[in-house]
Amino acid sequence: MATPNDILLPGLALNVEGSAAPEWVQLVPAGPSVEGRDGRRWTMADPALIVDAFERHGADLPVDFEHATQIKGARGEAAPAVGWIKALEARNGSLWGRVDWNAEGASAVASRAYRYLSPVFRFDPVTKAVLTMVSAGLTNAPNLHLAALNRAHIPDMEIPAMDPAVLQALGLKPDATAADAVVAINRLQEAQATALNAARHPDPEAWVPRADHQLALNRITAFETAEKVRTDREAEALVDAAIAEGKIAPVSRDYHLATCRAEGGLERFRAYAASAPVIAAPSGLGAKAPARADGRLTAEDLAVCRMLGMAEDEFAAARAAEKQE
Repeated sequence: MATPNDILLPGLALNVEGSAAPEWVQLVPAGPSVEGRDGRRWTMADPALIVDAFERHGADLPVDFEHATQIKGARGEAAPAVGWIKALEARNGSLWGRVDWNAEGASAVASRAYRYLSPVFRFDPVTKAVLTMVSAGLTNAPNLHLAALNRAHIPDMEIPAMDPAVLQALGLKPDATAADAVVAINRLQEAQATALNAARHPDPEAWVPRADHQLALNRITAFETAEKVRTDREAEALVDAAIAEGKIAPVSRDYHLATCRAEGGLERFRAYAASAPVIAAPSGLGAKAPARADGRLTAEDLAVCRMLGMAEDEFAAARAAEKQE
């Protein structure tokens, strides 16, 4: 339990001259009705609910000078904390906080440069019920009727609860504040501006104009077509040479051409043709001798008979039939 030296008594300043900054401070007076000097009213029927909300949030709350977190922070200016609220307690219907002061905050309180503490809280805009604590500010112009609560004439210091649908759309937690929403909206606007700038000025290392891309594709297609024609001609020359040398049968020409068109096939066939043995007499297709006038089979005819497995008389009869047609 806190001792009298540890706390702020209602209606008194933060400290007396020469004493240290107190560890426990009263944040909101006992309810259920809480009224400020400027006439505004709130309700706090059960401060334990606010303590539970703080513990669920799981983060310390800042103590600053003159609500800098909400005023300067919203403008993007520096708003350093001078202390941190580490814990909340409900005491006889009022709300208390344990503050861990830094050197600047402790000096400001001990020297009586600041004598009051003013809380910032979220409340229900309809019922005016205090929902969660947000922060607290050292001030010399308190609004509530006790030691250090609620600077007067700053209506936006008490933050109404945000619309849950808006918080969800912004990707925020249900207990997020209006300041959190502003930060989220600013980030979305910055991201949108960045994306728009990237669309207007694309990175040349990552994007190319469509016309340049199509031109490159056309050149690649033309190169591939020319390479295919060259490869086909080379394959035909190699296969025909192997046939002429008697290393492969003429009837297998199409098969070998197909194998040559496969990836790496041309070089494999070149190596095969270089080492393959002669399996038939050279065909002499490049300089074919005329058929014999007496109808007898030539050497070439005999070679074809052997490759096709035909008898000489069968081959001769087939040739005669062709001539008659």
